[in-house]
Amino acid sequence: MQTTTTHASTIRLAVDTGGTFTDLVVERPGKDVRLYKRPTTPANPIDGVLDVLTAAAADLDVPLAHLLGESELIYATTHAINAVLTGRTARTALLVTSGHRDMLVFREGGRDKPFNHRREFPDPYVPRALTYEVPERIGAHGEVIEQLDEDAVREICATLAEQGVEAVAVCLLWSVVEPMHELRVGELLAQELPGIPVTLAHQLNPSLREYRRAASAVIDASLKPLMTRHIEELARRLREAGLRGPLPVVTSSGGLVHADAIAEAPVHVINSGPSMAPLAGRFYAGADTRSETVIVMDTGGTSFDVSLVRRGEIPFTRESWIGEPYIGVMTGFPSVDVRSIGAGGGSIATVDAYGLLHVGPQSAGAVPGPACYGRGGTAPTVTDASLVLGHIDPAYFLGGEMALDLDAAVAAIERDVARPLGLTVEQAAMAIRDVATQHMVDAIEEITIHQGIDPRQAVLAGGGGAAGLNAVSIGRQLRCERVLIPDVVAALSASGALLSDMVFDARAADWRTTADFDTDAVNRLLDTLEARCGAFVDELQGAVTSRVDLFVEARYARQIWELEVQLPIRRFADEADVDALRRRFDALHHEVFGVTDPESEVELLGWRAAARCQIGSDALPRVAHTATHVQPVRRRRATFPEVGTVDATVWDASALTVGETYEGPAIVETPDTSVVIDAGATFELSKSGSLVIDPHGAESEDTR
Repeated sequence: MQTTTTHASTIRLAVDTGGTFTDLVVERPGKDVRLYKRPTTPANPIDGVLDVLTAAAADLDVPLAHLLGESELIYATTHAINAVLTGRTARTALLVTSGHRDMLVFREGGRDKPFNHRREFPDPYVPRALTYEVPERIGAHGEVIEQLDEDAVREICATLAEQGVEAVAVCLLWSVVEPMHELRVGELLAQELPGIPVTLAHQLNPSLREYRRAASAVIDASLKPLMTRHIEELARRLREAGLRGPLPVVTSSGGLVHADAIAEAPVHVINSGPSMAPLAGRFYAGADTRSETVIVMDTGGTSFDVSLVRRGEIPFTRESWIGEPYIGVMTGFPSVDVRSIGAGGGSIATVDAYGLLHVGPQSAGAVPGPACYGRGGTAPTVTDASLVLGHIDPAYFLGGEMALDLDAAVAAIERDVARPLGLTVEQAAMAIRDVATQHMVDAIEEITIHQGIDPRQAVLAGGGGAAGLNAVSIGRQLRCERVLIPDVVAALSASGALLSDMVFDARAADWRTTADFDTDAVNRLLDTLEARCGAFVDELQGAVTSRVDLFVEARYARQIWELEVQLPIRRFADEADVDALRRRFDALHHEVFGVTDPESEVELLGWRAAARCQIGSDALPRVAHTATHVQPVRRRRATFPEVGTVDATVWDASALTVGETYEGPAIVETPDTSVVIDAGATFELSKSGSLVIDPHGAESEDTR
């Protein structure tokens, strides 16, 4: 296994490839943090990575080879999720136990709109025509009910070759209890189809649930050819450019793994970029507000991602879907609970045949981009609306590196929105902003109010280049006590990567109940899992700190869904330890669902050991902005909710004084973003460099 050594003098780089922009954070020991953005190159995202690294080297006045040679680079990407969403994955086949060909078709049940009978049933991730039945059967206790027919497997392999299959997933019944048939099928595939990547479900995801095991396996297999090429090319080009250190990659669970591990199991990077935002949001909110409940919004050019920090912890979910719940595909893995909608700076505004305004989910993306980019885009977007409203300085976008075309934005909004709705251009632009804001509020309410979180008792932390355009309006609608805009707002996810740890999970399925608990068997299983994590920790050189946590998936008897509970002890000695686990599960179940069932047994399904190793500093990345305008304080005509168009104060962030209170309507600009302060709101600059905004201003506490 590759080792990682982090020295105090090492420069740390974090790259986040989004749908519209590629972000880079450069952290230099003892110096300020620098942020850089360059348009993502959809045809080959690696070009965008090299572009932003080259820009950083030029700004720091060093050769790119020198910068990379002295650095550790962390990589986050949307390449895997974009491939799944656009259907650019490998032609994949699925091998299942005879009689279970419809595993992906039937799913796990559930419908988001049960009374909408016109909604078509979703297609399986792998077509039924590419799903093949293997004659074999293992029982629930690991006994062989039907021997594996190896000749039948060889015939299937011949058919796969004729079909031009590029990847294969295998998910046999009860392979998590006894994997010998699945392992043998893997050996036969390697012999008959050399060079074709194979994913065995029990190795990737040892879950008792067949659909989740199969779903994760087919996603993983379908991504292997693409992500292997992507990671290999990325590593090669970075090495050629001068990188000498390792290449950690951000995972969906909010940690880092080595790039070679991602090539082996690419399903782990499905939500690579968005998983970092809540980590950064938690750090900044803790430093600037001391709040343990934080709503983290990350607004990019293509999507709006929202996540939570609850009592200082980042919630995870096992219901991680690609696309819409029930309609999309479940990944089958725990991941940071992030909800995404198609709402961002590049979201396109349209008016339908009934005269209704829609914003998103279609996005102009990086190519051709919003109309104001002047790159061939003609559709009006949220960015165009913000430009028309005076919230963005057309001569200061990306610190002046990219000039925006105000006339093109006006023409697009007038043609596609203002005229169809009978509005002025300014009214149409404000309507676009209001609709986008409402979409974002709805997404936040789904992850907060619907889960028992009161937004009025939370801090709203904004991230992403477009977050500042309506964060105060969102915070005001949700009645949040504070809105926080960190100075790394434009690259919040990339900054979170600098705060992340190297991670490793060891998992195993083992079903039992609290009534027939076998302490010796469970302790042996925990010994095995913890030993695997210990080997990872031992081989990872340079870790500042490390820890291994233990978890179990539990549910009441005959329940459908389980919860993951952290074990209160390292090993079980007697019945009192089992009772302690039971009490912890009861408390968690009450917190999530509002009820407990003390008379029921608790079923324990799967066990997990998670190693986390800190490899960098836990100090907050701090951006030292320098004044870039001749006049750090000036005025500009801008339109705000409730007060309309006024001469607003425009502050350069470097001109603000720590601790002094300022009032809206106003706009705070940095080279990376604009923060719109609505009328009546107040704000101040914290010692960490964040804008701490009271969206209600002088409004009394009893009316909030």
